[in-house]
Amino acid sequence: MTPQTPQTDVTALVEAMTRQEKLSFLHGADDPEQLGQSGYIPGVPRLGIPPLRMTDGPAGVRMKRKTTTALPAPIALSCAFDEELAARYGEFLGHEARAKRQDVLIGPMLNLLRQPFGGRNFELYGEDPLLVTAIGTAVVRGIQAQGVIAMPKHFLANNQEENRMTVDVRVDERTLRELELPAFQAVVEAGAGALMGATNSVNGDFSCQNEALLTTLLREEWGFEGWVMSDWDAVHDTAAVERGLDQEMPDGKHLGAALDEAVTEGRVDEKVLDRSVARILGQMARFGLLDGSQAPVTTRDAARGSALAQEIAEAGAVLLHNPRGVLPLSEQALRGKGLAVIGLPARTPKTAGVGSALVVPERASTPLEVLTERLGAEDVVFRVGEDPAGRPVPASALQPPFREGEVAPGPSTEPDYFYEGRLTIETPGRYRIAVTALGGYAAIDLEGHPRVFAGSSFGDTAGLTADLEPGTYKLVLSALPVPSQPVRLTLGWVTPQQARADIEEAVAAARGAEAAVVFAYDELAELIDRPALGLPGLQDTLITEVAKANPNTVVVLNTGSSVPMPWLDEVAGVLDIWYPGERGAEATGRLLFGEVNPSGKLTQSFPVDAAHTPFAGDARRYPGEDGQVDYSEGLFSGYRWHDRTGTAPLFPFGHGLSYTEFAYQDLELAVRGEALEVSFTVRNTGRRPGREIAQVYLGAGPEAGAEQPPRALAGYAAATLEPGAATRLTVTLDARRFAHWDTGVRAWAPAAGRRALQVGPSSALLPLTAEVNVSATGELSL
Repeated sequence: MTPQTPQTDVTALVEAMTRQEKLSFLHGADDPEQLGQSGYIPGVPRLGIPPLRMTDGPAGVRMKRKTTTALPAPIALSCAFDEELAARYGEFLGHEARAKRQDVLIGPMLNLLRQPFGGRNFELYGEDPLLVTAIGTAVVRGIQAQGVIAMPKHFLANNQEENRMTVDVRVDERTLRELELPAFQAVVEAGAGALMGATNSVNGDFSCQNEALLTTLLREEWGFEGWVMSDWDAVHDTAAVERGLDQEMPDGKHLGAALDEAVTEGRVDEKVLDRSVARILGQMARFGLLDGSQAPVTTRDAARGSALAQEIAEAGAVLLHNPRGVLPLSEQALRGKGLAVIGLPARTPKTAGVGSALVVPERASTPLEVLTERLGAEDVVFRVGEDPAGRPVPASALQPPFREGEVAPGPSTEPDYFYEGRLTIETPGRYRIAVTALGGYAAIDLEGHPRVFAGSSFGDTAGLTADLEPGTYKLVLSALPVPSQPVRLTLGWVTPQQARADIEEAVAAARGAEAAVVFAYDELAELIDRPALGLPGLQDTLITEVAKANPNTVVVLNTGSSVPMPWLDEVAGVLDIWYPGERGAEATGRLLFGEVNPSGKLTQSFPVDAAHTPFAGDARRYPGEDGQVDYSEGLFSGYRWHDRTGTAPLFPFGHGLSYTEFAYQDLELAVRGEALEVSFTVRNTGRRPGREIAQVYLGAGPEAGAEQPPRALAGYAAATLEPGAATRLTVTLDARRFAHWDTGVRAWAPAAGRRALQVGPSSALLPLTAEVNVSATGELSL
């Protein structure tokens, strides 16, 4: 058969394929050109079907250890509350994917930020389904506008890394419909070409072979026409293809030879294979891969990507705390008096989280370079405060002594044993044990503590921090080289004595300066959740002591999720820049010195600490017991839980300060058919230009017959205003905002009654209030 014409007949193609050719579409393979970074389907050259290449793409087009444009983490993007910016984020992902000869971008991640420990919270768009839906859909549209197939993930209820391969999520239908499903339904309706399944089970069935999700809901109810690919190693038997899965990654353990045998023996009808192949080919045809009309391979535009990365980093940064107006910093005030710059991220920029979302930029300036260039070397002093890589562990503390070394590639894909020893602790205190892995992967196992991974997509250096008592601990390092390349390991530690000396140096530098900026970081990573919410190592101690030495201490957070702040009342300012991508240093400098007015708002609640979350004392909710996690909090997740229980957060959902002030006035409501128009005035009452993100919240319907959150985000709008200027904003609430999932009839139904409507700058500060009446039939009246 000759290559296909623009009117590609997918059915005819499938009929012309041999069974082995069909099976090749149902699982991943090795790319002979090494271009497919996360998945490869070889195609059928004799039928004119080209290969299909896939790459990860939540925060940039991941090319493993090859450099590309590192955009800010998705959590930073969400804090801008800007769908147009999200569309450009997606558009650039699609553009760069084509430049890298990729056909499918695996992302975005549409799971809700359910709990603060999540190792992949930085890949998410926050805890509210309305916002996740809006931002995620805009990103998907942007990706696909460039001729690249978007593959949103992980379907469904993949809200933790802890035991993600085995945990069974028990969640009621209403919670699924109102929190977990809206974003996925929206991207299906927007035309997403594919979805990735999850590794966990949902209500007793593995997500990647869950017929209720993959067939009944996704295909029959929503009308999804694309294909569903598994997450890595998330398929458990050949029945998955009968239940709605179409493709297994990374290989064909179950949908390869085993499926071939099942078809031969009559246990699986070959028409099931045809169905899955047709779904994949259908999207390849839709995006022009079969008839030559695919969007052409572009020339990579690194300069545009870099500029976009800085724009997003600036728009998504959140000013959390500035009680005395120390921010923005004044160059004039610092001249001759000095700025103390403290913390490892100032010298080694923390641009991204690690795992499949890790993107390695060609170059990223350091905050230290940017601040030194602005003020001059004579007015900037740097101290690391705490070096997470540490110093070599001496032979007196580790037997047998560890020696740096290489592990060569072997035939196995399992980690190769590398080193086992006994670590002796003589002085009690907090220690950090760190491994650096160059060229492959490594893992640290310290007796009595969770395993920590390093190398490749987990970042070169990783470690664990632990309070250790005197004694001897078993320490094991294991390594896994990548093909044709050895992995080189180094081991270090930070003792309490070394940490104390580093902190004292930082405190001395801060004491002699006009102001101090402490750069703090966390270590979010795929495969592992945070064992604790606090900043790793002794960073809390470092910040506390620096703040005591200098009242003008500002903390810049390079974090991917919320962190407790026991030092909050001691510091003059807190700016959360998240994982800001390759231009994070430039964005940070402009924000600190007021060239850009911070305008981001939190898309997750910051709890005071782990004890002030829905999971305190309830392991069944998280991380689970006996292989099961119960979403027994139901709809009361994030700020909804804080509101319901009256538990004050450290910072509420929607919170974000500015270098100016805004006032809200003149709330008016108008019914427009089934929708409600909410209009109000926002005025800049301060002295600087600024952007304000106004939020509209809707209260519960008292006559609904079902419990509801006290308030839920129903809409938002933003305005950029000069000092003294005002504007009129209008937010339209459609009929869905006034509905809830009625489990009795298994459909959306009005949440009737007199419902409160509130407007303001955050979920906890809502100065404008009104009411709207919702009838039992959904009619609105004032």
